[in-house]
Amino acid sequence: VERSFGWVNRFRRLARDYERLPETLAGLHFVAFTILMLGNAATLFQSS
Repeated sequence: VERSFGWVNRFRRLARDYERLPETLAGLHFVAFTILMLGNAATLFQSS
């Protein structure tokens, strides 16, 4: 979990809480984790 939070902190919008609505912040977290997981899946797909 801590490693995942470290990966998410690479996204500038998520490093600080600039958003006014909590729904916007949750959506940005969803997008960030989606990008991270797609990158991991692509790496696994290429290695097999």
